[in-house]
Amino acid sequence: MRMVDIIEKKRNGEELTNEEIRFFVNGYTKGDIPDYQVSALMMAIYFKDMTERERADLTMAMVESGDKIDLSQIEGVKVDKHSTGGVGDTTTLSLAAMVAACGVPVAKMSGRGLGHTGGTIDKLEAIEGFHVELSNDQFVKQVNDIKMAVIGQSGNLTPADKKLYALRDVTGTVPSIPLIASSIMSKKIAAGADAIVLDVKTGDGAFMKTIEESEALAHAMVKIGNNVGRKTMAIISDMSQPLGYAIGNALEVKEAIDTLKGEGPEDLQELCYTLGSQMVVVGGKAVTIEEARTMLEGVVQSGEALEIFKKFIAAQGGDPSVVDDPSLLPQAKYKIDVAAKETGYISKMEADDIGIAAMLLGAGRATKESTIDLSVGLVLQKKVGDAVAIGDTLVTIHTNDLDIEKVIQKLYAHIIISADKVEAPELIKKVITE
Repeated sequence: MRMVDIIEKKRNGEELTNEEIRFFVNGYTKGDIPDYQVSALMMAIYFKDMTERERADLTMAMVESGDKIDLSQIEGVKVDKHSTGGVGDTTTLSLAAMVAACGVPVAKMSGRGLGHTGGTIDKLEAIEGFHVELSNDQFVKQVNDIKMAVIGQSGNLTPADKKLYALRDVTGTVPSIPLIASSIMSKKIAAGADAIVLDVKTGDGAFMKTIEESEALAHAMVKIGNNVGRKTMAIISDMSQPLGYAIGNALEVKEAIDTLKGEGPEDLQELCYTLGSQMVVVGGKAVTIEEARTMLEGVVQSGEALEIFKKFIAAQGGDPSVVDDPSLLPQAKYKIDVAAKETGYISKMEADDIGIAAMLLGAGRATKESTIDLSVGLVLQKKVGDAVAIGDTLVTIHTNDLDIEKVIQKLYAHIIISADKVEAPELIKKVITE
């Protein structure tokens, strides 16, 4: 088998066989096939697409290129959740505890963040003493005991995906539906999930900017999951403005705690219930979405979800007293209010640029080597659709440095006030189950 024949076949729009896909994935992972040939194939896939079968075969070839996590010793249906990212997306922290309180095991591997704020792992490390390294035996035992664990990603999960992603990043082939979908799904499947619930973001702060792109990606991932024997569902949710109010690591942990108390921002609470309902259904603990939602609301109202979160923090070495006293989380030295300069209604909060403002404070990483300041960030005081008067606080900046004029100017430039009332964007755009 020759790589040039595979390139030409896809260039001509033909379907690759499972053997051809495995040949190039394995050969590239081992270093036997050069970058320039795989670059050519990625570009051919970008223009000619892949069939559902090709996408599933590509995903499984990437899964089998490295380690696979064995979660068979965990009782029940292991359900994983993946978000395609965004600004202020702290869903995992609240959601996992809610779902675990309903009896569905959440055995999650998460990463660190590159961009606006830290990833789930960075956020959890804002809790003093919390550690993300557990042995496989400890991981399994913790999930069996309290139904929830979150650890850092293994070093050798899907090495083919790491190599392919790095190559796509420098060859203009990142925005390809089959390549994005197989990349995301390979990591979820290798991490041992029985079922997967996907939160595909759409809008200014999302990777996919339009509803059409987001829907195409959601359908692709759901079909891959179901084609390889993992029950998979997806929602498309709005990311035209930041989710919730908090953008920053310790600030988002506090917001997650508020959400588990039933006191979180309306959009974050709703997203947790929507995603959680799917997780409880695919986890086999409820038959209908309505029944699952009632269960989730029940474990929040009773305090069971909050209790699971405390047990989870303690089990991984953290100080659970932060749940009752969030002031124990890292605190910035200064809180500076940014006031509205005009009267009207918030018509736009451009999520991507507001996220960049948080990163400029130190809440996120500009490069892999950057150090995150866990205490800093932004807390929005208004959202799209809200009325404002001159002097009202739009955002509170939490900072350890008073040299923040660039941050303030960025916020003014990307929080738009108009004279006419604007409706808040619909949070849940679509639910996709097949």
